[in-house]
Amino acid sequence: MSGKWDILTIVYLCGDMRNISQIINGTEYVYDYVAIWDKDKKQPKHKRNYIGKMADGVFVPNKKYKLQMELEAEQKKLKTPGPVPVTESKRLFYGTTYLFDAIGQKLGVTDDLKRCFPDSYRQILSIIYYLVSEGTNPMSRFVKWAQTHVHPFGKNIPSQRCSELFGSISEDSKQNFFVLQGQRRLEKEFLAYDTTSISSYSKSLKQVKYGWNKEHDPLPQINLALLFGETSRLPVYYRKLAGNISDVKTIDKLLADIDFLQLDKVKLVMDRGFFSEANINALYQKHHKFLIAAKTSLKIVSKKLDEVRSSMVTRSHYSSKQRVFYDSHTIDWDFTETKRRSGEIIKGTRRMYLHLYYNDQRATDDKNALNRLLDNLEEELVSGNRKPGHEKLYAKYYEINKTPVRGVTITPRQDAISKAEKNYGYFALISNGVKDPLEALDIYRSKDVVEKAFGNLKERLNMRRTPVSSEENLEGKLFVQFVALSTFHTSKRPWAINSYSRTILCRNC
Repeated sequence: MSGKWDILTIVYLCGDMRNISQIINGTEYVYDYVAIWDKDKKQPKHKRNYIGKMADGVFVPNKKYKLQMELEAEQKKLKTPGPVPVTESKRLFYGTTYLFDAIGQKLGVTDDLKRCFPDSYRQILSIIYYLVSEGTNPMSRFVKWAQTHVHPFGKNIPSQRCSELFGSISEDSKQNFFVLQGQRRLEKEFLAYDTTSISSYSKSLKQVKYGWNKEHDPLPQINLALLFGETSRLPVYYRKLAGNISDVKTIDKLLADIDFLQLDKVKLVMDRGFFSEANINALYQKHHKFLIAAKTSLKIVSKKLDEVRSSMVTRSHYSSKQRVFYDSHTIDWDFTETKRRSGEIIKGTRRMYLHLYYNDQRATDDKNALNRLLDNLEEELVSGNRKPGHEKLYAKYYEINKTPVRGVTITPRQDAISKAEKNYGYFALISNGVKDPLEALDIYRSKDVVEKAFGNLKERLNMRRTPVSSEENLEGKLFVQFVALSTFHTSKRPWAINSYSRTILCRNC
């Protein structure tokens, strides 16, 4: 056994950790063995990390450890003392780099990446700069871009090295980065929360499932949830979810993530796809402020709307700036909480603000859309080209009779049509923190910042499809694209300032 320890000591370069080996089914596996202090139990404990195995007396590192050793070797070369002669000169674009460096320092992204990824933050920054500048191009084009641009790493990163880098980004380091960035966010801003679907051809990724694809793409997908600051206009957090999970079921995970991120005074704005009684109760229980769109068919909404339908559509309730009629009421929410340990059910009431709105242009658009639908239904019925997916609509809006002489005759059900048109143009928001209806509408309309972020991720940062086939690489690439989103939203048009260049005197280029 002493011979094995001699071999491991020679091969292992990092120095301050102990190496152990274990033989399993005839294969000798090698681990880093680290002593750490458990703050909760106030006692030492040990942690081991798999770094490779022995083959015929030779240590064979795994991909992650091999990348770590290569990065350390590069750092040692950079720290070599003494003068280095100039070997060649290059003329490189510097405009984008100068802008991105300034943005990284201003937002704290560079410092936080350095703290969380001390060995690879320069490579991560270089890939981020490339994605923002050339996001529609694949990573294989990084070689050409690096030849003409100054970037933090200063060297080429081949596609294979990019994949290894993505795979080396650990969950612990990512979470630490989110915590550090979360501490820099404004406490008073609302955080817009939404999800989007990302299609994939991969059959090996666990969370790729068939679900409701928001872009009507007939492929399996993963869902991406994003938390975005409305005032700072910067992303705060993201989570990758299974493709078959609905929006309404993602709130539990969101609330758990908020607790982990240690965000104080959280205020969330969401669309009506996230509304449910359980979600509202959970938000009250966590003491989070919220602003959520609600369906007009909801009992607490429809009851109040019927009371004020005629009185709210008057001059005194009109906003020329927002172009809506509005009304607002304080109502009671029937709160329910189930204690986890005892199972005891606690009931009570909580104060809630119900904001109602009416937009006549929206009502006209909805009526026109309904009439176009009815025209199509009538044409299908008369021609005999009925569609199976429309059978419920036929029965809902028409009385259909068929005789040998007159053929098919249809009579519109005006009561059903009038019922459908009843709430056209009306919409509602509920909140436990925003009393003013016009302020609430401003906040809700600002939620489109997260929609624009999804558009930038898919179009500008090349995330419409998942081109990776392993879980580790997908997680790593999603993280890098998420960080790139901060730079993209702040930089406006980075691709338009590449005209500035400078001559670089290269030492050992």
